[in-house]
Amino acid sequence: MGIANNTVTMNQTTLAQSISVSGVGLHTGVEVNMTLRPAPANTGYIFVRTDLDNFEIPASVEYISHCSYATTLMRRGVVLSTCEHLLSALRGAGVDNCFIDLDNIEIPIMDGSSEDFIALIEKAGVVEQKAARRVFRVLERVEFEQGDRKMSIEPSEKFEIDCVIDFPHPFINRQTYNFVFEDGSFGKQIASARTFGFTHEIDMLRKANLALGGSLDNAIVLTDSGMLNETPLRFADEFVRHKILDIIGDLALIGMPIAGRVTAEKSGHSVHASLMSKLLKTESAWEVTLDT
Repeated sequence: MGIANNTVTMNQTTLAQSISVSGVGLHTGVEVNMTLRPAPANTGYIFVRTDLDNFEIPASVEYISHCSYATTLMRRGVVLSTCEHLLSALRGAGVDNCFIDLDNIEIPIMDGSSEDFIALIEKAGVVEQKAARRVFRVLERVEFEQGDRKMSIEPSEKFEIDCVIDFPHPFINRQTYNFVFEDGSFGKQIASARTFGFTHEIDMLRKANLALGGSLDNAIVLTDSGMLNETPLRFADEFVRHKILDIIGDLALIGMPIAGRVTAEKSGHSVHASLMSKLLKTESAWEVTLDT
């Protein structure tokens, strides 16, 4: 499809067919059945609580409820938790429109990364739709700071992320990674990086009724000097790669692919949400264009 200057635009995509999976929620520990379904053009991602009369919660910044150890959405009191790894996979696989049916409160954690979701999407197949893809193009730099946690987004032709994390642990310390969103780069560099946590946090999390479904099968669990997992790390810098996975998933709540360069230092879900909110309120800092 052409626009005024005769450049060719990219079209939106959805799944070729529905596909289902079951798993356990990381924080709730409850069993959940999930089905990814094709959706019409311009739908975006919509969560459907099949256990609550198919109540819909769009994957949108406006429905972010809280972001302590995961990103939780809420609409009219109905909650949907830990959506970032699935949204990261959908965005990473280039899927624009999808219905996500769930019969419980939380997305299944699978192995703690996006790899299983990517495999599901590949199995279902991705098809092109007739509508042109829209892009959220950043026009001005916007930043958000909270103590030593900071994040910014600025104009770029591509979607790229520069990320720094710093944890006083021999396996992590200071890790940096620059990710450029290109064909296949998400699957190769980011998708298989798992979530991680520390043994000293586990008691606190469990007392808060969090991490009830956490295990060595779905998270890297770090002790003071090593890790409990017997399987090796998937990358030497798996930790910073997982942080980028989270950023991609959270920024998917903008509702369309982004053209912009993100710089994040010691960020977390609440910082991601705050940056998106500030960006959307700064109307001169962005525009929606067709993807060329």
